Amino acid sequence: MRKKLPIGIQTFSKIREDNYYYVDKTGFALSLIDQGSYYFLSRPRRFGKSLFLDTLKELFEGNRRLFQGLEAGDHWDWSVTYPVIRISFGEGVLKSGGELKERITELLRHHQQRLGVSCDAASNAGCFLELIRKTHQKFGRRVVILVDEYDKPILDNIESSDTATEMREKLRDIYSLRAQMPMSNSPFSPESASSPR
Repeated sequence: MRKKLPIGIQTFSKIREDNYYYVDKTGFALSLIDQGSYYFLSRPRRFGKSLFLDTLKELFEGNRRLFQGLEAGDHWDWSVTYPVIRISFGEGVLKSGGELKERITELLRHHQQRLGVSCDAASNAGCFLELIRKTHQKFGRRVVILVDEYDKPILDNIESSDTATEMREKLRDIYSLRAQMPMSNSPFSPESASSPR
């Protein structure tokens, strides 16, 4: 059966399970993982960053069946899995700092439920740090943090400098936590960036 073109599809499992064409980039993923801990991926929009992050998620979570026939299939230790926290601001348009705070709260709540840990901290920044630490303690593995469309709330409000600045400051509270995390907590933290529109 002829393969389909994965136009607009950003989910690795859908591409692999539904017989879409896929250019194997898993070798690049392995190289990045071996060579560093923190990455900032800056490429134009529609360049495949979200799909690449989803590929990393599936790799770290150990979904081996999706990688059969790909380079990572035979070159990854499938006996080890890592807890993944993936945050994306790609859906919808946030128009205020309050809406951004609410979205971050929702994302953190989702990961607490999914990973089976809870946060006692009052602030989102504190909760995020607590989530990482408790996840590390629970699973005994380094935590993988993937951030997609990290600057979209800013870019969506670029014509309102006050709102864009407010968004930037609230996001900075979250992203600056990296400095408080010991390297043993996160082996890999790529952030999928957007270019200005």
